[in-house]
Amino acid sequence: MNTDMVLDALEQALHDRGMPKNVIHHSDRGVQYLSIRYTNRLEAANLRASVGTTGDSYDNALAETVNGLYKTEVIEYLKADWQGLADVQLATLNWVDWFNKKRVHSALGYVSPFEFEAMYYDKINPLGQVA
Repeated sequence: MNTDMVLDALEQALHDRGMPKNVIHHSDRGVQYLSIRYTNRLEAANLRASVGTTGDSYDNALAETVNGLYKTEVIEYLKADWQGLADVQLATLNWVDWFNKKRVHSALGYVSPFEFEAMYYDKINPLGQVA
């Protein structure tokens, strides 16, 4: 990974989430996440950086699990159909969209993470409810 790649991913996330403010961005200590350009972009987006400690297994457990799923479900399963980098990028984009917005999860009551988050915010911010 390099800074340009993670900046692209950050921009995708920011636009997908409607440019959220006052959010904590958590990453490991990879140089791409600690670069001046990345740090400046987090600051410009009003995101607070949280960087894990070196060697903290709990810190990276979720990321390692997601990376493993991605490698199995996208890289190993679909690689025969790819003709170039653009195919890998499209497959990755489609998988991330499915993983976050459509994949149902038993621990969330068999709804997607996207739906669960929306229900959470609807519950704590009941705008539009008549008094």
